[in-house]
Amino acid sequence: MNYITTFFPPTGQLFLGFLALILLLIIVSYLKSSHFKGKAGEAIVKLSINSKLDPNIYHLINDVTLPSFDGTTQIDHLIVSIYGIFVIETKNMKGWIFGNKHNKTWTQTIYKRSYTFQNPLHQNYKHIKVLSKITGIEENKFHSIIVFIGDSTFKTTMPDNVLDRGWVDYISSKKDLMLSTNLVQDAIERINSQKLEASFKTNREHIEQLRANRNRLKS
Repeated sequence: MNYITTFFPPTGQLFLGFLALILLLIIVSYLKSSHFKGKAGEAIVKLSINSKLDPNIYHLINDVTLPSFDGTTQIDHLIVSIYGIFVIETKNMKGWIFGNKHNKTWTQTIYKRSYTFQNPLHQNYKHIKVLSKITGIEENKFHSIIVFIGDSTFKTTMPDNVLDRGWVDYISSKKDLMLSTNLVQDAIERINSQKLEASFKTNREHIEQLRANRNRLKS
């Protein structure tokens, strides 16, 4: 009689095996979820920024949820610098991506199946409007950047600020002085004072608000 049989009779072993299977299914399901893919994409962008940009010039703020005119808005990454405020929306997607700056929705195609998603440029425009109001900084001092992470291919010509590589080089290329060091510090303080606490509750309420907004637009 081995150790496992001694301490766990057959019925107990069966129960433990069942629990292990359930746990494995939960882990696999989460790894395939859009939430995990989104967080993984954000982590890649964050690591790239931290390793390649001078933190004394480019002040990175991650995963920011702010109150907005219709509830809340959630921003993946902000970089506040003397060269302006960079607002970065990440998309961890695979397949073919179709869209342009004017379309309300873009299309993702995987093995002849198509899915639509909100134009991320429009999404980022809302982020910039909210940030402009909070910081008191004009919208023309903001840079909108969309970063696609994952095995995706653009099948239409994208604007210069929609990237699947070289996003750090794009940020570094912006060299026009837009903000004084005092304005940079003031903007950081205002954003930090307004952002909501990062928590499961905050994220859940934001997702529920997004669903409500979508349903309202459909009706």
